[in-house]
Amino acid sequence: MRLALCLAFLLVAIPALAQAPGGPPPAVGVVTVQPATVTESSEFVGRVQAIERVSLTARVTAFLDKRLFTEGAEVHAGDVLYRLERAPFEADVARQEGAVADMSARLANASIQLNRAQSLLQTPAGQRSAVDDAQMQQRSMAAQLSAAQAQLQQARINLEYTEIKAPISGQISRTAITPGNVVSPSSGPLATIVSQDPMYVTFPVAVRLLTDLRTRYETRGGLNAVQVKLKLPDGSAYDQAGKINYVDPSVVPSTDTILVRATVANPVRGTPGPEGQVERRLTDGMFVTVLVESIQPITALGIPRAAAMSDQAGTYVYVVGADNKVERRAVTLGQSTPALAVIADGLKQGETVILEGLQRARPGIQVTPSPATVRPTGPTAGSAQSGRASGG
Repeated sequence: MRLALCLAFLLVAIPALAQAPGGPPPAVGVVTVQPATVTESSEFVGRVQAIERVSLTARVTAFLDKRLFTEGAEVHAGDVLYRLERAPFEADVARQEGAVADMSARLANASIQLNRAQSLLQTPAGQRSAVDDAQMQQRSMAAQLSAAQAQLQQARINLEYTEIKAPISGQISRTAITPGNVVSPSSGPLATIVSQDPMYVTFPVAVRLLTDLRTRYETRGGLNAVQVKLKLPDGSAYDQAGKINYVDPSVVPSTDTILVRATVANPVRGTPGPEGQVERRLTDGMFVTVLVESIQPITALGIPRAAAMSDQAGTYVYVVGADNKVERRAVTLGQSTPALAVIADGLKQGETVILEGLQRARPGIQVTPSPATVRPTGPTAGSAQSGRASGG
């Protein structure tokens, strides 16, 4: 009973405290609604992905002779990474070269026999059957020479396969098989190379948000008018901006999202180590926060975020009219930041909004306004965020 009486007393007393009869109007701090420069931004969760990835495998069966790289270092396209036992393949090349030489000699002899038979055909000793036999022998030798040359080419290819080279530049993993073991095409990957610069960043975007982004930037060049910035897992900002270069043609039915991909530079940081180790900030498979920001900031009406309040009816502000009377005004916020409330509807430039002394302000009472001591962050209000989506 006492608690109910106290609450009733407070409900009656608070308006009275706001403006006691006959007392001076309560003092409030106000700010003026004015244009602010805002960078539109939408936030998503994305994953870093290497543009190229290659698994190294043996193309021939042989003993693994040497490993010629440092595990975890960066390699360049064309570098020799593994060397297999070469002697058996060099012997096979020599054997096939001999076979080619033998077939070349046999073909030359068959050609001589054919020429002789053709010349004798003009004499009484010549026979047409001898010419036909010589011609058949010459063609057979030519075919056998082609087969021998193909086998020699295959032997040389197999010899080249004893050196496993890097097909792309990137960071190489640890080796799966050590020297001294026999490797073959069925042995599986020996190591993996992932490219490092640039990197892809993929992130799912809800269909509704992607449609909103396309509509928002339609007159400014579409998705070419935005840039992608990243926050690393520790919350720090990444110093390279990227560009969207791909949007998936299909919606994922289970999540109603579309996969979007951007390309971001991943340069070397600091000085490379003595064995090729380098440091880069982006790593394949890393989760990052993706900020899709407009390249050109926009100008919109703004007030300090603390001046905008919310209740069950929505977002509102207290406006001080020309007679210094307080008016509650419903407003619609655009993309806002923790410091700035961007006004999409409900206020006009030049109107006065209460920022300080909100607890003393009530609709309809008269106040004594003065400039607020807490000022907006400045004409450039930073990035205004419109949403956050999660995904992998």
